[in-house]
Amino acid sequence: MSADEILDVVDEHDRVIGRLPRGEVYAQGLRHRCVFIQARDAEGRIFVHRRTATKLVFPSLYDMFVGGVVGTGEPYDEAALREAEEELGVSGLPRPAFLFKFLYDDGAGQSWWSAVYEVRCEPPVRPQAEEVAWHEFVTEEELRARLGEWEWVPDGLAAYERLAEFRATGRASGDQGLS
Repeated sequence: MSADEILDVVDEHDRVIGRLPRGEVYAQGLRHRCVFIQARDAEGRIFVHRRTATKLVFPSLYDMFVGGVVGTGEPYDEAALREAEEELGVSGLPRPAFLFKFLYDDGAGQSWWSAVYEVRCEPPVRPQAEEVAWHEFVTEEELRARLGEWEWVPDGLAAYERLAEFRATGRASGDQGLS
């Protein structure tokens, strides 16, 4: 998506209150919608990648999710499939399974509704060069070991922590369900 692409601006209840170009939404720190998809290969390993230096948000940081912003009027489920296929560079993925939704807020002007999904990615991946600088499928143990070593995107880290809680208890803190 370019800085000119129109996004829905939403309130604290995830209701649309306006529409603006992505660049303005980011510059003004307006709340919008995002999807996070944890992709696993046939062996259950997690797709981890480093974002390119040209990304508008969190350039050059590591992430354990693929995903991105939800387009104007686009349902979360459609955005999850679109983003997963785009970023992984595959087509024909199964529809990602919705797990939970939470409001990410860093307290410094960055806030977005975050729908978390998971998907099995069996075909070889060909990540977008403009999105992904490096990638690898890693075990859960390898990922946990790298949490303290690498600089991770803060929203992805928040989603990962909630996902761990969700897997342990069946609910994530701030879980809102999908509307």
